[in-house]
Parts: sequence; structure tokens; C-alpha cells
Amino acid sequence: MTSMDTQTRFRTGAVDMTHGGGGRAMTELIKDLFHRHLKNPILDQGHDAAVFDAPPGRLVMSTDAHVISPLFFPGGDIGALSVHGTLNDIAMAGAKPLSLTASFILEEGFPLADLERIVMSMARTAREAGVPVVSGDTKVVEKGKGDGVFITTAGVGVLPEGVTISPAAAKPGQAVLLSGTIGDHGVAILSKRENLEFETELRSDSAALHGLVADMIAAVPGIAVLRDPTRGGLATALNEIAHASGAGVLLQEEAIPVAPDVEGACELLGLDPLYVANEGKLVCICEAADAGRLLEVMRSHPLGRQAARIGEIVEDPDHMVIMQTAFGGARVVDWLSGEQLPRIC
Repeated sequence: MTSMDTQTRFRTGAVDMTHGGGGRAMTELIKDLFHRHLKNPILDQGHDAAVFDAPPGRLVMSTDAHVISPLFFPGGDIGALSVHGTLNDIAMAGAKPLSLTASFILEEGFPLADLERIVMSMARTAREAGVPVVSGDTKVVEKGKGDGVFITTAGVGVLPEGVTISPAAAKPGQAVLLSGTIGDHGVAILSKRENLEFETELRSDSAALHGLVADMIAAVPGIAVLRDPTRGGLATALNEIAHASGAGVLLQEEAIPVAPDVEGACELLGLDPLYVANEGKLVCICEAADAGRLLEVMRSHPLGRQAARIGEIVEDPDHMVIMQTAFGGARVVDWLSGEQLPRIC
């Protein structure tokens, strides 16, 4: 098949059941689309499993499934998101990501042009992050039994000696830091899904955080906790930390950064930004004496310019998250009840 034939097929064709049947069509799809864009020396080995050398240190592994709707949104798409999500899970353990694998579940009839666009985005995002996709798998389900495309990525990273980061490590007296504004991703997804228009385009914050984390650990190796507040938002992340550590969290409402457009959209839609998903932000818990230094490092990085100290870890046998409001009162920031926004991660 010529290059022109391949380009025409990807521009006009669609996924069919033969693409998952193990024969010529599947082989051509893998070769002409996935391998062409994701090409790297490890993937080129041609094994079903990747073989690579691991540097010294403890290995960290994570996996994440991505079922977002819509597939393309302001600031990203499911391809970039699937890379960012797994890289960030590895980074939250303090590890340096080494490699990724990807599994695609494709629905019969899904346009090949959209699939190529997703794979190209994934490849570009992986290259920018310096973390290759080294192995993968593709399956096809009948029309009506999927939702276009689902992507599962797994990643491996290495954790340097001397770094121990865990949600159970939060202790009373420590500071709670946030790398930037909350709610950007979830509100961007909803605005696209519902065709809502605002004065400025709301964009997802989807980003790979391992570079920011590396700078933070280099400055303060004794960071206690890192967590990316994805599904369930900042509120859920802090409740998870409180229950894992057996402590409480005291937040200052006025210190939590929320972009004006996101805040306005949340008010219009009846959403609380504390519970809206993020894909490019992190929570850091550290010794109070280290907070100033860490904020300097975070604010010097493009992904942490709006970093803020938003609260502290306190003693609380009930493991609650409490927020001091802007009006001088206090309220409980409880677990998310139900779903504010379906399918955004």
C-alpha cells in the first residue's frame, strides 16, 4: 500500500471489526498508524512486551483508564490526557517516569482520522515529556458497545533513594500547598460538552507534572505528601489524605486560587470548584519551615506560577477537612456525594 493510499484511508475510513481480528487489517493499522507516530527504539523491538534497562532505585508503577467525553476539548484531548494522567500518578510518588504502555479499545465505526489525531497527540505529548510509549494493544468492539475510544495507559518510574512520599505521612503542623488554580479542567470539559460560551475560552489545565515535582524534590527532599486532585477535585484529595494520615486539614478559603472565569462558570452552573477535576495541578504537604522555599521553586516553574499556601494539617480524631470561609465562619469540606461531572478523566 502506497503512502497516498494510507493517507486517504486514514482521512476517510473508519474502524471496523477486522482491525481487531488479528489479521492483515490489524497489522496494517498497528504499523501504519500506531508505530508510525509512536516510533522509538524500544517499541521497534517488535515484542509484545518491552525490554529496557532500569536505573538504580525503587520501581514505581501505575495504570489509569481514560473514558472522557468529549474526546477533544480546549487545552487537550484523550490522547494527551492519557499520557499526562499516568505520568502524574507516577510523579505523585516522587518518581521519575521511565516508560509507558497504551491499550486502545476502539468502537466499530470510529473515524480513522480521529484515531490518528489522538495517536499523534499522544506521541507528541510523550515526546515532550521525554517518556516513550514502549508497548501497547488494540481491541475493537461492535458498534454500540463502546463510546468511540477508551485508552488505558500504564507507566513505570524510578524513585530515588531517600525519597518517601505517602498520604499517610501528613502530620499536624505541616503546611498545605497548591500549585495553581483549581477547576480549570472540569469546567472546560463541561463548557465544550454543553456548548456553553463565555467571554474567554475555558481551557483544560492538562499537563505533565513530573518536571515540577523533580524541581521540588531537588529543593526539599523531605516532602511528606504529593497528590494530584483529579476526579473529585481538591476536596476529595484532601479527604483522602486526612483519612490516610489520621489527621485533619484546615483550609483558608481566600488562599485557594480559582480563575475568575472558572469561578463565574461554577456559580452559573451550580458547581463548587473544590470538587471539580484538575489534570495539571498538585497538592503538596511539607514541613512548615520548608513551605517558603517550596513556593519559590513552584512559582519559578511554568506549571506552578500561581502556587499558594492554602492551609495546614491539624490534629483531628475525626479526620475532617474544615475550611475557614472568607466571611469568618467555618464549614466542613466533605467527600463528594454523587457525580458533579460525568466522564471527565
